[in-house]
Amino acid sequence: MFQSFSTTTSPSDGPARLDALRAEIARENLAGFLVPRADAHQGEWVAPGDERLAWLTGFTGSAGFCAALRHVAGVFVDGRYRLQVKSQIDPRAFTPVPWPETRLADWLRQMLPEGGVIGFDPWLHVKREIDELTAALKGSAITLRRCDNLVDRIWHDRPPPPSGPIEIHAIEQAGETALSKRRRLAAELAEKGQRAAVLSRTDSIAWLLNIRGRDISHMPVVLSFAILHDDGRVHLFVDPARIGGALRDHLGEVRVSPQSALGAALDALEGPVRLDIGATPLWIGDRLGAAGVEIAWGEDPCTLPKARKNPVEINGARAAHLRDGVAMARMLAWLDENGVGSDEISVVRQLEQLRRDTGQLVDISFETICGSGPNGAIVHYRVTEDSNRSLQAGDLLLLDSGGQYRDGTTDITRTIALGPVDDEARRCFTLVLKGMIALSRARWPAGLAGRDLDALARIALWRAGMDYDHGTGHGVGSFLGVHEGPQGISRRALVPLEPGMILSNEPGYYREGAFGIRIENLVVVRKAAPGADPARRMLEFETLSHTPIDRRLIDPEMLSADERAWLNAYHRETLARIAPACPPDVAQWLERACAPI
Repeated sequence: MFQSFSTTTSPSDGPARLDALRAEIARENLAGFLVPRADAHQGEWVAPGDERLAWLTGFTGSAGFCAALRHVAGVFVDGRYRLQVKSQIDPRAFTPVPWPETRLADWLRQMLPEGGVIGFDPWLHVKREIDELTAALKGSAITLRRCDNLVDRIWHDRPPPPSGPIEIHAIEQAGETALSKRRRLAAELAEKGQRAAVLSRTDSIAWLLNIRGRDISHMPVVLSFAILHDDGRVHLFVDPARIGGALRDHLGEVRVSPQSALGAALDALEGPVRLDIGATPLWIGDRLGAAGVEIAWGEDPCTLPKARKNPVEINGARAAHLRDGVAMARMLAWLDENGVGSDEISVVRQLEQLRRDTGQLVDISFETICGSGPNGAIVHYRVTEDSNRSLQAGDLLLLDSGGQYRDGTTDITRTIALGPVDDEARRCFTLVLKGMIALSRARWPAGLAGRDLDALARIALWRAGMDYDHGTGHGVGSFLGVHEGPQGISRRALVPLEPGMILSNEPGYYREGAFGIRIENLVVVRKAAPGADPARRMLEFETLSHTPIDRRLIDPEMLSADERAWLNAYHRETLARIAPACPPDVAQWLERACAPI
């Protein structure tokens, strides 16, 4: 299986490891050391040898950090992980800190009233982060200092870097050659008078060069760096032994050097050189500065072009979602027959097998979240052999999953009733559904960002005095990261939405100790038909996901006529698109599941 169910960390390991880290902190005459959940590429997922936060603290979430001081160690987590962190750390050694409500600078001021020096690894932090922290500490006696990684000093059995195969991403899926992309982005650099751009984001490099890899679980990227020059030349920094004959032909004139050659290559650049202030390791900026190379701070040049999917990528996403929809229909039909009395691990195994049955699954796009009853309230719950729960009549089951196919990346969440549920659960589910429908039906003037749409998904919950502590939508890649920027739908999503951007639409509601609810489809931004003012360009969403929404959890009286019409149309289209590819018994189940309300 792509997913394992072992418990990878233990709270009992934390205290001794923290003691060892504190010995190194004292040896360096520091007051503390920062341990982020990050690698040198600033991606959401990291290789086993970069799981420093999990190794030290036991916390395995995909976001957060530890500020380890000599007398206290804070583990900073956002609203998605408030429940999870409590079960994974030893509270006698580590203290959960609500973040971003509590700023690191404020916490440090409180914990170090006399001041001190905080060490950090410049490979694992970016300029924007360190600049903001430095500014927030101004006026205190607390300073920051670059140093080598103190966790690596004490992690004696740290896993080696991955070295798996590197594959060609075919033009049939990419829709544009790597040469065309290189020339297009190089022309942008030249237009701005920039001689080169350093790329550290692995998904940017994969997209630019039309390559994919297996270095990170569930994200098909290659751990590498690259330099794009203003004439279209690219210097790729990865082990040359990994470049086989066909791949060498595909890369063409791309120069390949080991990662150890990156520093010397930076020294030889002529400026201005573009670095992404929010993504490039601080070490790279330091190296360029020491060599006297002028830096032009700006966005990674691949970010927006990668987010704007071309027609081939959009058609691939449509095909991937129809294929995935068949697997999901088979899964939901199976749950109706076998759910009660089964368990969370069995559901995850069954769903992965059904995706494998398509014959086109490359990987899952993330570890399936399968939370029944109170486990569903843990937003990013990962079932293990220790936490596995039997499915019981009356439970809500939150099932969030996705697949990596060569033509597209999927992500779908459904909340399922395991037998009759009470009126309160149906009320909460219907409020979440109203938000998902409102966002699905949105139509807005071009130029608005996800921040401007976020409230549409929340307003029904807000009126009831409810909310959820995660974003409403994240960007999604094309056989790349299931979480992709810069597009998003949240209070912090400031980038205007553009045609071709794929996002999730996933409002939710979570009641600790009882249940979790989330309903998620993927959508793609497209131009809307002209309205009353034809001069005003309008945008809308096309829904990509086609999986029934559990009608047993809907209170029809809470839905408006327009909401019912949308839901019935969605189910009608789902039935038409998915049923022909389903086994006869599943097609019959699907017809019942998609019946109008």
